[in-house]
Amino acid sequence: MGRPGNRRRSPQRPQVKLHADQTPSLNTVTAYGPDYIEINLVRHTTSILVMPEGEIRPWPVSRFEDLEPVHFEQLAELGPEVVLLGTGSRLRFPHPRLTASLSRRHVGVDAMDMQAACRTYNILMAEGRKVAAVLLLEPAADAA
Repeated sequence: MGRPGNRRRSPQRPQVKLHADQTPSLNTVTAYGPDYIEINLVRHTTSILVMPEGEIRPWPVSRFEDLEPVHFEQLAELGPEVVLLGTGSRLRFPHPRLTASLSRRHVGVDAMDMQAACRTYNILMAEGRKVAAVLLLEPAADAA
């Protein structure tokens, strides 16, 4: 028991910040929705290719059905360790003939829906991995 006149003081608690550390020089997905993706707080409303460093590139395909082998050949030239293919609101898998150029170079390709692709990209990027994310934003008229 304490002596009379001594007040109990609650111990000082350290402050906790509940946000992920971000490296300003790396491209980070900061938000996403059904019709947009934000990279470093900049909103994109069309399909994009993003890597941890460099500029965000427009991706010339907005519909999963329009993917061609040449699109993946261009990715192989960038030298990623792994490619994440965000296939929109639902998970779809590309035919192996589309990704053959990446397979030949031992580059992994993971298809996932947009939300999973954005989260996985941020994790791999933060780990220092050389990841490329192709994020397909399909036009609303095609989503029906």
